[in-house]
Amino acid sequence: MARGERFPGREMNYTKGKFFVDTNLLVYAYDSSAGKKWRTSLEVLSLLWIQRTGVLSTQVIQELFVSLTQKVKNPILPETAKEIISDLLRWPLVVNDGENILRAVDLQIKYHFSFWDSLILQAAITSKSEFLLSEDFQDGQVIESVTILNPFLK
Repeated sequence: MARGERFPGREMNYTKGKFFVDTNLLVYAYDSSAGKKWRTSLEVLSLLWIQRTGVLSTQVIQELFVSLTQKVKNPILPETAKEIISDLLRWPLVVNDGENILRAVDLQIKYHFSFWDSLILQAAITSKSEFLLSEDFQDGQVIESVTILNPFLK
């Protein structure tokens, strides 16, 4: 896929702006049993790597480790998960400190999301990401300057 090319079925250019990546997108990318979501995740993450527009948080990295080593259909060894995480730590990383936790509680109160989803959203806000790539929120919704995009929708 050429730089800047739009993905089929998803009219989004992943080359401009900052894209906070929720855990599910990463899990699918390393779980070939996820079928179409696996392929879509690989495409999106590849472009984010090339363009250097992806952002993660400590929560995402922690959830990824647990999911890949315990929850997916074919769990991987912790050593392999560590290598994956080591590579991903080259991306900008939001550390969920006390201030972010309290702000996530405020988001949970205001929007009635789960605490964990609120913490993801707060990390996206803290990183000044324009977009949050997730299937756990309403696609197209704008919350506190972050636009939610579900890359799996056609």
